[in-house]
Amino acid sequence: MSDTRQAMPIVGVVMGSKSDEQLIQPTVDMLEELGIPYEVRIISAHRTPEKAREYGLKAQERGLEVLIACAGAAAHLPGVLASWTILPVVGVPLPTSDLKGVDSLLSIIQMPSGVPVACVAIGSAGAKNAALFAAQILGLKHDRIREAYAEYRRKLAQD
Repeated sequence: MSDTRQAMPIVGVVMGSKSDEQLIQPTVDMLEELGIPYEVRIISAHRTPEKAREYGLKAQERGLEVLIACAGAAAHLPGVLASWTILPVVGVPLPTSDLKGVDSLLSIIQMPSGVPVACVAIGSAGAKNAALFAAQILGLKHDRIREAYAEYRRKLAQD
């Protein structure tokens, strides 16, 4: 999995463990297809909480505009990052536990009032949709991304 280096990253894709890499591949693939510069980081809300705090606090000043946080089981990563940034955070529940991602989904959608996290479907469909949702957000500011997303939707309608 390589980062798009065409420009400074504007999307931060964060996963809780290296073992999640294959599960978030649809996110990376879609960001690549749309030409959206991104970075990928492994940060555990439980094992490296200080790293999560630092990432959230500095994300905006480093030029990031949207965070996509992918997590399984208790799935605290999206909420933890949202607590440390004012950037939009899209949570992707991963099917990594015996509950096949339902626990992750419930964890992400049950954020307390005042700390919102958008949530997409469990697994690969959600991972892809997280990138598409980020493109919609970014398209409000970036013409090139809006046009790439519009073209993607046109092709989708033709299939």
